[in-house]
Amino acid sequence: MTLPILEPEHFAALSLFAFASSITPGPNNMMLLASGANFGLKRTIPHWLGVVFGFSGLCLAVGLGLGGLFAAYPMLHTILKWGGALYLVWLAWKIGSSRQIAAGKASGRPMTFLAAVAFQAINVKAWAMALGLAATYVPAEGYIGNLLIGCLVFAVINAPCVACWLSFGIALRRFLDKPAALRAFNLTMAALLILSLYPVFFSA
Repeated sequence: MTLPILEPEHFAALSLFAFASSITPGPNNMMLLASGANFGLKRTIPHWLGVVFGFSGLCLAVGLGLGGLFAAYPMLHTILKWGGALYLVWLAWKIGSSRQIAAGKASGRPMTFLAAVAFQAINVKAWAMALGLAATYVPAEGYIGNLLIGCLVFAVINAPCVACWLSFGIALRRFLDKPAALRAFNLTMAALLILSLYPVFFSA
């Protein structure tokens, strides 16, 4: 039995990839930023946890062969891609149409844990990251063990990276107490969320 050993050079490269892909803008980060600004820390924690656990689960599923299913049946991937794009457009509209900061038990509903977990299945950037992990950064020797290590490394790095975007949103709350400022912020977040769909529209 081959022991799962992730060589130092693989570990370093994987860590760099995990950081660069997790900290840069994408649907999860844009949504956490907007949620932090509109709902605060306590109400956004389930959303953040759903991103962390949902993405880790996606990485594991892709590594264990789910990606091969889409290679065998490209139409499934196409349906997933465009379904996810339409859902993101709807989310962008919801963010852009928000008019007041929610406090305590005020009206407005942030994304739930389960919804955030499920969202990873239609998140184009998350799929690209998961496929990159499995195809590029996990050595073939001792694959299953190395995949588990890779998923753990990604989770440890991804969690604080996406939390940074949530923190940015929370820090902005004090500047968004005026309706005009909040509307401008939410419209900007909606536009950035739409722009994050460029891989859908411009990829082959």
